[in-house]
Amino acid sequence: MCRSKSATDAAEPAPRSQSSPSRKSEFPQQKGGTPRSLKSPPSSSSEPPSTTTSRSGNHTAGSSDNFKSGASLSTRASLSSLRDSLPENPTIYGISEIRAATNNFLAKRKSSTVPSWRCTLYGKDVIIFQRKFLKPTSPAIVREKLSFVCKSHHATIINLIGASISGDFIFLVYEYVRGSNLADCLRNPMNPSFTVLSTWVSRMQIAADLASGLDYIHNNTGLDISLVHNHIKASSIIVAEPTLNAKFCHFGTSYLCGEPGEETETSPLKISEISEVSTKLMRSNSVKFYGTTGYMSPEFQSTGIGTQKSDVFAFGVLILELLSGEEPVRYRFNKATRDYIKISVIDAARAVVEGSDGGEGRLRRWIDGRLNDSFPVDVAEKMTRLALECVHVEADKRPSMRRVAGKISKLYLETMAWADRMKIPTAFTASFAPR
Repeated sequence: MCRSKSATDAAEPAPRSQSSPSRKSEFPQQKGGTPRSLKSPPSSSSEPPSTTTSRSGNHTAGSSDNFKSGASLSTRASLSSLRDSLPENPTIYGISEIRAATNNFLAKRKSSTVPSWRCTLYGKDVIIFQRKFLKPTSPAIVREKLSFVCKSHHATIINLIGASISGDFIFLVYEYVRGSNLADCLRNPMNPSFTVLSTWVSRMQIAADLASGLDYIHNNTGLDISLVHNHIKASSIIVAEPTLNAKFCHFGTSYLCGEPGEETETSPLKISEISEVSTKLMRSNSVKFYGTTGYMSPEFQSTGIGTQKSDVFAFGVLILELLSGEEPVRYRFNKATRDYIKISVIDAARAVVEGSDGGEGRLRRWIDGRLNDSFPVDVAEKMTRLALECVHVEADKRPSMRRVAGKISKLYLETMAWADRMKIPTAFTASFAPR
């Protein structure tokens, strides 16, 4: 018997049966029958309770009931789509799965400095990095640390999906983001005169993304531990296609590999505490310091301990790279003395800001020429001064990332206002025919 339209509208979908088969897990299960995921997927009981419309009683407010029913269904759909958009739970992979995905580590590597492979793992496009533990650890500790790192989600952080442990090595599985690293975007050896970041707005967008992401890592993760990145450099920043937004790679590497840093404390380390720990590390003679020339702060070079202030230093170097397009440190051959001269982007920026003659002209010559001299000079000068504050020799005199992110956000808004003023109308036609 056919039901009327009103009866059809009032009918609710049947509730999910408890005996219905659940969705099959994307990853195979261990021998014990439990999935390797650190957390079980949300059960159907976590869904919002369904609402039913009464078929009896006075329906003078029928339109209101229909609106509430539609709103309930819309809310339920929104929650479902939000749940589906969240990253997967972190997973502990078996080393056999990593070997299978990387063709027994014979697949083409993505980087010459860090062993890494782009591959497909259970239908996901991922990139796997091989790192070495700097101190002995147990799978239980790695599992706990992994759950901490995977609780941190931000638009400028490439998600860590899972990890695998094999002896003294850990294999970190990150989602693959299409794009290129910032170093290649700024300095293409095949075509030095070209860059995809050819506008001032694009570079300010990169700076704003990085400042927001690092501020989140330092201050807004909501965890009980103080995190540092400790691997900030142009080659570990991915410029995603096609939006040209910047994303941090290697987030969590320092924490998971046991690199000495302040992330093990509930509050940032003091300078005296850093010196104490550094002395112990030097005496033990068992820890190798990892860093990249040009991005290491003075205290990191002497102690090997990563702090939030050393992250701020590396961020300041990145900003100077964005402004000038130059490497942090480069060498030029001097024909007169027959040796190489070290040129630092920090020293060059200081000379531009602190010089006494022709400040604006000197700044224009220092800013990357591929921007075609099209940028707001006042914003460029403020960005340069802010970056120099970040690379101050004394760690205590460097600003926090919260302050830096606020300033860059304001300068980004000034840049967009400048860009709107500089727009030239092109939607017009001209005719030279006689009237």
